[in-house]
Amino acid sequence: MKKEKIFDAVKEYFKEQDSVEFIAGKSKINVGFPCYDSNEVISALDSLIDLNISQGKKVKQFEKDYSKYVGMDFGVAVNSGSSANLLALTALVMSGIVPKGSEVIVPAATFTTVISPILQAGLKPVFVDIEMETYNISSSAIEAAITDSTALIMVVHSLGNPANMKEIMKISNDHKIPVFEDCCEAHGSSIDGKKAGSFGIICAWSFFVAHNMTTGEGGMVNTNDPKLDYILRSIREFGRLIDVDPSMERFGYSDDYLTDYDERYVFENIGYNVRMTDIAASMGIEQLKKLDSFNNKRAENAEKYCNGLNKYNKYLTMPNTPSGYFHSFYGFTILVVEDAPFNRKDIITYLENRNIETRAFMGGNLSLQPAYRDLGIKVSGNLTITENLTNNAFFIGCHPFLNDTAINHVIESVDKFMKEFV
Repeated sequence: MKKEKIFDAVKEYFKEQDSVEFIAGKSKINVGFPCYDSNEVISALDSLIDLNISQGKKVKQFEKDYSKYVGMDFGVAVNSGSSANLLALTALVMSGIVPKGSEVIVPAATFTTVISPILQAGLKPVFVDIEMETYNISSSAIEAAITDSTALIMVVHSLGNPANMKEIMKISNDHKIPVFEDCCEAHGSSIDGKKAGSFGIICAWSFFVAHNMTTGEGGMVNTNDPKLDYILRSIREFGRLIDVDPSMERFGYSDDYLTDYDERYVFENIGYNVRMTDIAASMGIEQLKKLDSFNNKRAENAEKYCNGLNKYNKYLTMPNTPSGYFHSFYGFTILVVEDAPFNRKDIITYLENRNIETRAFMGGNLSLQPAYRDLGIKVSGNLTITENLTNNAFFIGCHPFLNDTAINHVIESVDKFMKEFV
């Protein structure tokens, strides 16, 4: 069968499945959802049929397309967001930009794949508090945490709301400390039109199934620094020699120890194998075309939630988007105020029983998590806002496949909860 016939069959299948129906109280309203259609499937099938299943031309195309979208010169695609963080931090150390053993200022309220790669790269995380306005790392807390050992500020744009990059970059420039942006939840977020990820020296992304765009599993590192780009490409792929002269004959590599050796098996760095496949990149190329429209729908859904739930602002705090910011709403955060007549467990239990999925605010205060609490990780200042989110915050889905039936079910469920508890 010609592949065109296969593609036509896929298109017909998706015509029959062209909408996701949410039936109030019966269908689960997920935090995340695989939002794709026949375009992604056909692109992936094209790679499979043509036997392009590892890293190849579609990975290169995805790297080029995504780098242009973010506004960065180079992109290195990998197999996950956590791999992206690990490669970025490792490259910063290997390049000498960030000395091994130095301190990295990082928000205490985030996900584990922010902190573990810092430790794995031989660096020392320093936990600081977040700000109430965006639930992102506090610029004043960064300033207070800087010591002679500080070599990196690691910003996390939580749930799609950009951090205060104007203030953070001012601190970075004043103290000559580079900034690494973890954008794993912030695809398309921006400040005054400048994309999250394009402020610092390097940034990392995740394309996990629940995120604003997906390759199933996958990630990307972006930078404008050609030296970092070279290191990233080498350590992504076993640490092998990347800069091979195209005019070099096979078995043409020689140095003081190897003579006429196969250049494809020359390894100049200690590396990993965290390559993205062409199958995943096929999805990414198509998903990127939809990202802005997906994000606009997320923002619309968030606005509908706010319009329906703001009447409870005495008990619940809704997300805030500062002026000039574009919040891409990976999730919709709800904070239960501390003196409310109910607690977080009360409301999330009620929502979950009505098929509305919830999540805690990532790992909350990571200094309290079992993996980190006994490592002696430094905490700078108090973590008052972090503790508040740890104890009282949760988020729900606002992905673009949610329809009005689903959104109204969430609002009506909160209405019924409030009648019972308030």
